[in-house]
Amino acid sequence: MFKIVEKRKLAENIYEMKIAAERVARAAQPGQFVIVRVNEGGERIPLTIADYDAEAGTVTIVTQTIGLSTRKICALEAGDALADFAGPLGRPSEFVHMPLEELKSRKYLFVAGGVGTAPVYPQVKWLHEHGVQCDVIIGAKSKGMLIYIDEMSKVGNVHIATDDGTEGYKGMVTGLMKELVEVEKRSYDECVCIGPMIMMKFVCLTTKTWGLQTTVSLNALMVDGTGMCGACRVSVGGKTLFTCVDGPEFDGHQVDFDEAMRRQSMYRNQEKSAESKPEHQCNCYGK
Repeated sequence: MFKIVEKRKLAENIYEMKIAAERVARAAQPGQFVIVRVNEGGERIPLTIADYDAEAGTVTIVTQTIGLSTRKICALEAGDALADFAGPLGRPSEFVHMPLEELKSRKYLFVAGGVGTAPVYPQVKWLHEHGVQCDVIIGAKSKGMLIYIDEMSKVGNVHIATDDGTEGYKGMVTGLMKELVEVEKRSYDECVCIGPMIMMKFVCLTTKTWGLQTTVSLNALMVDGTGMCGACRVSVGGKTLFTCVDGPEFDGHQVDFDEAMRRQSMYRNQEKSAESKPEHQCNCYGK
């Protein structure tokens, strides 16, 4: 069992939990994920790591209540425990393996949308700790849905965009990107984007016009998290890859986002069916 050390509400239906998982914390790297189960017989939920502390032996996850299993996770409180907390899984971000001098010469733009802000944080934090400063755009529908602003501001140069203009730039993250690149004439070596699939698609369409290398995380496609279920298949550069074992990060300009979005919506009916069964314990589809 893995004890929940701390829990806090970040926004409506979005919760952060710090989990006591010493071995995972010692091995974790930016870009990786864990598989969580609330109880025996429960669904396996892949969640991207939002932070980790090797000394304290804790790993932080952020969960939004979308389906049956995520509601069960978010209903737990500090002092409760998860049945399973397996990881770290997936490939770490590529910059982790770069020579330090090469890394320090690079300029990064991170674009985070909604709950995708959480997995962006450990990447920006890791780069900050290695002497690399990053610009970070955080987008949300409104001010009340923004998360990790204070944490991110300590490790990166934060720019905010909200759809309704209640905080920062009024409009989509792509509009703010154009302000930075086309108006302020900022230049970058790479863009890293994590958020809703449709947002990542349009971020990639924008960066492609600039010839800017772009990395995206397709963690939202994962179901089983081991590659056995095949639900996270994605076409990248015309090849079929598996998000959980080949990713979760890929070259955004090579991803077939339309196919990925169709795949993402495949299990909605199964999720609705699971929600209608109060005694249901294992849902292998929706989260």
